[in-house]
Amino acid sequence: MARSRKSVDELIGAALAASAAADPSRPWAVAFSGGLDSTVLLHAVVRVAGPARVLALHVHHGLQPAADAWVAHGEAVASRLGIAFRALRARGAPARGDSVERWARGERYRLLLEAAREARAAALLTAHHADDQLETVLLALARGSGLDGLTGIAARDRRAGVTLLRPLLAIDRAALEADARARGLGWIEDPSNTDPSFTRNALRARAMPA
Repeated sequence: MARSRKSVDELIGAALAASAAADPSRPWAVAFSGGLDSTVLLHAVVRVAGPARVLALHVHHGLQPAADAWVAHGEAVASRLGIAFRALRARGAPARGDSVERWARGERYRLLLEAAREARAAALLTAHHADDQLETVLLALARGSGLDGLTGIAARDRRAGVTLLRPLLAIDRAALEADARARGLGWIEDPSNTDPSFTRNALRARAMPA
């Protein structure tokens, strides 16, 4: 795994260079929850692309009491970095018996892609990393997925007319945390990320260490 500070910037730089837009006025949209992974991603994109070309997109799911405070945190980070920021509010709620994870993920992508299209973004970057990739493959195995499901998360994708980039797939979470601490970055912790009732959290806590 790449673990140096430079490796994060190199990965971001390579992803942006491979997807460079002809029009330099088009921004790079970054999905920014305020958590560790997206914080490292956002700061790296600003370092590589410059603040004038970065748009941070934050989704307010309305599922946590601290959600309003997370929006305020995102606004403060964006202000310090000198970048554009937009908060997006999820609509409705999961139906009774539906998966909260699946509903939140669907709303998140719907809102992010819609906002990226409206901003004419060169691409939408998300902070998926190597641990996310492994978790995704293990979940696919557990569900009996075919070969398509076992391919995992793509580093580059296109959805609803928007290019999706996931430049951090070669780095694990421990390396991202080391990078964040070395740079003195602060981030928020979502308590739902440790709730074992969510499938991915249970996998992360029980199967991943093994």
